Amino acid sequence: MVTGVVVITAWACTASKIQGNMSTRQSILKSFYPALTGITRFLGINNRVLLSGENTSPAESVYDIPFETISGEQSSLAAYKGKKIIVVNTASDCGYTGQYEELQQLFSKAKAEIMVVGFPANDFKEQEKGSNAQIAAFCKKNYGVEFPIAQKTSVVKGKEQHPLFVWLSDPQKNGWNKEAPAWNFSKYIINEEGKLIGYFDPGVSPLGKEFLKALNITIP
Repeated sequence: MVTGVVVITAWACTASKIQGNMSTRQSILKSFYPALTGITRFLGINNRVLLSGENTSPAESVYDIPFETISGEQSSLAAYKGKKIIVVNTASDCGYTGQYEELQQLFSKAKAEIMVVGFPANDFKEQEKGSNAQIAAFCKKNYGVEFPIAQKTSVVKGKEQHPLFVWLSDPQKNGWNKEAPAWNFSKYIINEEGKLIGYFDPGVSPLGKEFLKALNITIP
């Protein structure tokens, strides 16, 4: 049964041409997303939740790390200091791409308290082949994404890993966590003081009880 789910997940995350308009495959993936999360939750796959200890503090400030937005502007998480920040690596052609919709719902309902920043990456089965312009059009047209999206980058450990994801996955920098993204739509929560407080596997819904509890917010 587990092997079958892995095969289904791999199929669901097979890359196709990324356009502003959703492809047939991408429409199928969007419809498949609720079933995928239900199956993986039932089997305990892609559902890890790692939380920091009470006295964990970063050795380096996450606010000092720059990134470039998908429109080419220079930015950093310092722009969102005082809010909880969700950092998520994204892809347009994955079984978990439906989380764009959940992340947008969360952002729309709690934007006074949180910020979401997406980092498109082509690291997993080449699920993000499009250009930055194509990714921006896809997110806006198909999921109504309003939260910031960074330029496409690499999030897995290695020489090409984005400095922000180096910080997120190096306990000597963030204070405790060593987990790099396990797949597309891995999620990290940084609190109002710039401390990393949680890592969540792709199968954990942004609207799920565990995630909302970590954010300490209630969604009507």
